[in-house]
Amino acid sequence: MGKPYRPKDHYFQKAKQEGLRARSAFKVDELIKRFPMVKKGHVVLDLGAAPGGFLQILADAVGPKGRVIGVDIVAIRPFSQPFVQTAVLDVLADDFDAKLTELHDGPFDAVISDMAPKTSGIKATDEARSLRLAGKALELAAARGRPGSSFVAKVFMGRDFEDFRNQIRALFEEVKVVRPEATRGASMEVYLVGLRRRAPETPEAN
Repeated sequence: MGKPYRPKDHYFQKAKQEGLRARSAFKVDELIKRFPMVKKGHVVLDLGAAPGGFLQILADAVGPKGRVIGVDIVAIRPFSQPFVQTAVLDVLADDFDAKLTELHDGPFDAVISDMAPKTSGIKATDEARSLRLAGKALELAAARGRPGSSFVAKVFMGRDFEDFRNQIRALFEEVKVVRPEATRGASMEVYLVGLRRRAPETPEAN
C-alpha cells in the first residue's frame, strides 16, 4: 500500500478555487510556462487526459484557432469549447492509431502524456508499466509530431529511465527532466520534456 492520499493539500484547494478539474493542472501549467511548447493555434494531443485538468490549461494556451484532443480509458466530461475534443480510447489497443487518425489525421505540435498505470505496489512492475505507456506516447510523437514539436511524458524513475531518456534525445534537440512543484512529496514520478523535434532524415538521392 502506498502512502495515504491527502486530498486537501494546497494544490487541491487552489484547483477548487480556480475552477480546475484536477490539481494536476498546475503541473502542465508550470511546464508550458517554463518551456515554449504550446502556443496559440497549436494542435496538441493530451494522453491520459481524464478528468480534464491538463485540457483546461492547454485549451487556454492554444486558443480557439488551435485544437486540443484528449484521450483516456475513462470518459472525460465534455468541454464547451468546440476546439477541445475528447474520446475514450486505450493507447495500448491494436486499433488505437487508426482511431486517433479518425479524430485528427494531421501532425501535432505537442504530444503530452500524463498516463500512469494502476500501481501494483511492486516497484519494478510499476516502473515497467509506466515506461510502456510513456514509450507509446513517444512512438506517437515520433510518428505524428511535426518538426520542431514538443513531447512530455510522466514516468516513474527506475532502472530503464536512462535508456528511455536516450530514446527521447535521439528525436529531440533538448531533453529536460522536471519534477513540477505540484507533484506530491512521496511520488516517484517525473516528467521528461523533449524540445524541438528533429526533422526526420530523408534518404539520400542516388
